[in-house]
Amino acid sequence: MLSSSGNNEIFLGIDGGGSKCKAILVSNDNKILGTGIAGPANPLHGYEQAISSIAESAKLALKNAGIDESELGNIIAGVGLAGVNLPVLFEQMSNWQHPFKKMYLATDLLIACLGAHDGKDGAVMITGTGSCGFSYVDGHPYIVGAHGFPHGDKGSGAWFGLQAAKQSLLSLDGLIPHSSINDKVLALLNVKDDVELVEVIAGKPAAFYALMANLVFDSAEEGDKIALDIVTQGAEYISHVARQLLKQNPPAIALIGGLTPRIKPWLDKDIKRQLIEPKHPPEVGSVIYAKQQLALK
Repeated sequence: MLSSSGNNEIFLGIDGGGSKCKAILVSNDNKILGTGIAGPANPLHGYEQAISSIAESAKLALKNAGIDESELGNIIAGVGLAGVNLPVLFEQMSNWQHPFKKMYLATDLLIACLGAHDGKDGAVMITGTGSCGFSYVDGHPYIVGAHGFPHGDKGSGAWFGLQAAKQSLLSLDGLIPHSSINDKVLALLNVKDDVELVEVIAGKPAAFYALMANLVFDSAEEGDKIALDIVTQGAEYISHVARQLLKQNPPAIALIGGLTPRIKPWLDKDIKRQLIEPKHPPEVGSVIYAKQQLALK
């Protein structure tokens, strides 16, 4: 049986986003014991799905560490989630009758920033399924974006995928020139025309649209004009977010998220020069957060 006191405490770090939930199990001396990945965990897109994914990823991390899942109740969890920047969702998740010994809840923005800068002050732009900017300087959090898809999250995977779908429909209707995006979207979704395309994409969540993001970058790198326009728009937005964050005078700024390797080359040169490599992934930031909160008690 695990001991959850003194130097034998076990920490669970959770990074829950619109596409997946990552879990990492860490010893008190920062050794990684196990990891796990489950489904989406943004409560904005479903509370039940979110708590199910958190619990599943935690159990998978325990299994990976060779620890029985009955030990969940002895583990201290740092849980960083997309969506909980909205007070109503933060309250809902805070009231969850979680299976852990203790749970310290934070936004995915804060844990990403803490992870990227090893618990120190800094700023991050997140370009994954969603997009946003966040800085934490002298105890002051500052958010740019984080408004959610489809009304926000410009420059995100979901936004790029939505643009691909929109442009494909316009092109298939003959209203704009043909783009190689069309062929890639139709092939990926296994449809043959605009009617079938609409049937497949109607009502789909952000994670679904994010699956089409890479197609836009592929077409842009092939020189497709419509794709180039989309990528330029998205990259300009992320560059603007960076400039807004830099006004907060963070010691360092990093770009993180699944879309990072695709969008980074398209950012403004002065922004690219200032980016540092993140020290740790967001799930480690959740562990850092939990340890910081525990130390305050």
